[in-house]
Amino acid sequence: MSKKKPGEEVRLTVARHPKAKFLYEILEVVEAGLSLLGTEVKALRDGKATLQESYARFRGGELFLVKCHIPEYRYGSVGGHEPTRARKLLLHAHELTRLRDSVTQKGLTLVPLSLYFNAQGRAKLELALARGRKLHDKREAIRAREARVDMRRAARR
Repeated sequence: MSKKKPGEEVRLTVARHPKAKFLYEILEVVEAGLSLLGTEVKALRDGKATLQESYARFRGGELFLVKCHIPEYRYGSVGGHEPTRARKLLLHAHELTRLRDSVTQKGLTLVPLSLYFNAQGRAKLELALARGRKLHDKREAIRAREARVDMRRAARR
């Protein structure tokens, strides 16, 4: 990693959900820790993970990341980890209650945006409280993006 400049946050991004901002209207973003096994951390350090179909779900009083694919570490022992197991997300109790209330009452969902290592080397998940977009909203987002691209092209000429 390069040297950290004052006020700059160092992040080593492992995986992103490429379509999350297109499929969902992001209302709020929360950073959560992950409870991982040793071979999972090593596989993440190799840069191998997929957030494409994953989501967060409450079970009991805890929040879990479901369907996040972290492949087995190839140099690991025989008793490695299951690639798509549910992984516990680590948040403060007040954050959990606030998120649970939002998800149950307002009909929102929790979508992972990115998985990364922070400056201290800890695996973190950027989790978004989001609302699903309708087809007409998606078309509007495409039009807005194309308009921005056209304006940039016109400004260059």
